[in-house]
Amino acid sequence: QVQLVESGGGLVQPGGSLRLSCAASGSIFGIGTMGWYRQAPGKERELVARVTSDGITNYADSVKGRFTISRDNAKNMVYLQMNTLKPEDTAVYYCNADVLTLVRAAYNTWGQGTQVTVSS
Repeated sequence: QVQLVESGGGLVQPGGSLRLSCAASGSIFGIGTMGWYRQAPGKERELVARVTSDGITNYADSVKGRFTISRDNAKNMVYLQMNTLKPEDTAVYYCNADVLTLVRAAYNTWGQGTQVTVSS
């Protein structure tokens, strides 16, 4: 089993910054694409950003130029640097990853989520 644990959420004023972290642990042989999704109240979960194992990134249009995704393959970590935050960025942010376990089981898994609230 592989677990994803997010951290770094919180309350921030509009225009502020936060950095989310996600740590993968467990019986990991390899990790493919890692990403961040978010879900606001009453809305569907949506992709925020993702990064392949080779470092190729893509972003939702709504966060381009403000958010940066990165990963540390040696530490099995993925990060989301969020700048110039807006109230509409308020949501629960979820980490997601394509994992391959030591027994070569491949699956997609989610973290438990971390709340980000942008408000004055």
